[in-house]
Amino acid sequence: MKLLQLLEQDCTLTPEQLASMADMSVEEVKAAIKRYEEEKIILGYKAIVDWDRTDREAVTALIEVKVTPQRGEGFDRVAERIYQYDEVESVYLMSGAYDLTVIISGRTLKEVAQFVGERLSTLEDVTGTATHFILHKYKEKHLIFEKQEKQPKEWIFS
Repeated sequence: MKLLQLLEQDCTLTPEQLASMADMSVEEVKAAIKRYEEEKIILGYKAIVDWDRTDREAVTALIEVKVTPQRGEGFDRVAERIYQYDEVESVYLMSGAYDLTVIISGRTLKEVAQFVGERLSTLEDVTGTATHFILHKYKEKHLIFEKQEKQPKEWIFS
């Protein structure tokens, strides 16, 4: 478990660093990582990017989805259908008023709205949605998004 926790915190650590921190040999670390990958315990490695610090324009939305569960399959079939869309970053089964939470990204508000209106809400087992646009990220996967220093305003007088 210690090795997995270390990798989750920083997957750029070398096997030597991981071995030292997890009190394992380098060979044990390499073998464990290989096994975790083969057994799909480790699904991938990903950088967390603060896109607000770049020129890329994007919109992220959290969509709550009400679903009619299917006999024998529950919510799985609908969730599988939803996570096949390229725009979908994450899908979670939830407790509460809504059944699924879907995180999607698009270039514009209109693009996200079209996805919800034309693809998601039209699925036969979807009975309702509520869309929330993410305005600012403060923390993700234990990483805090640092405040950007305000750029000095440039005043132009003519």
